[in-house]
Amino acid sequence: NNDSIKYSGHIFRFWKSRDIIGKVKTGNFSQDARGRWYVNIQCEIEKQELPKTGNQIGIDLGLKTIASDSNGVKHERENLTKKYEDKLAMAQRSGKKRLVTTLHAKIKNKRKDWAHKTTTEIVKNNDVIFVGNVSPSKLSKTKMAKSVSDAGWGQLKSLLAYKAIWFGREYKEVKENFSTVTCSICLNKADVGGLSNLGVREWKCDVCGTIHDRDTNAAKNILRFGHESLKKESPML
Repeated sequence: NNDSIKYSGHIFRFWKSRDIIGKVKTGNFSQDARGRWYVNIQCEIEKQELPKTGNQIGIDLGLKTIASDSNGVKHERENLTKKYEDKLAMAQRSGKKRLVTTLHAKIKNKRKDWAHKTTTEIVKNNDVIFVGNVSPSKLSKTKMAKSVSDAGWGQLKSLLAYKAIWFGREYKEVKENFSTVTCSICLNKADVGGLSNLGVREWKCDVCGTIHDRDTNAAKNILRFGHESLKKESPML
């Protein structure tokens, strides 16, 4: 039925969060950290390819700005870990386990909601998407661990990858080595110097004189790296 499911001889009623579309194939039950139960239903439906836009972008993932693209668009949200850290600390000191669990769930849900909306927008507006292969696992062992965790790069890339398949787009991760310090205009590699400091948000190329936004420049190089990698895979392109 539309609001109940039969499993092992028992009928379970549920609140339907969205319409059930397509042919029901299988399902499962799950429980979240707050003890709430869900029934997850897998359905078979037709692939929903979108019309071509002719757009291609490179995306640089970061901490200050979670995703910057080669068109100069910044995809930002507040640092949720930092926003709730005082409330979490107070709840933990007071031994309020239920409140701690609720706050963690709230952070997780807000992060996921933002990631879903952002990746859907990116995939709908672009035919080809190249993303730098920044590794969260390596940075999670540094003093930036909390910021890396809050950025949720892994989740963002996973959502982009499956939505690209779903909507008939092309998604590819590419090596981003030197993307930050290479001028995207003349391809001169800058003397790293102060650029190694994440606090440096702009820099000037000492060859062509172009003033770069650090993240946008990196995204432009990632777009170029992506095209180069496709040519290596398909020399006829």
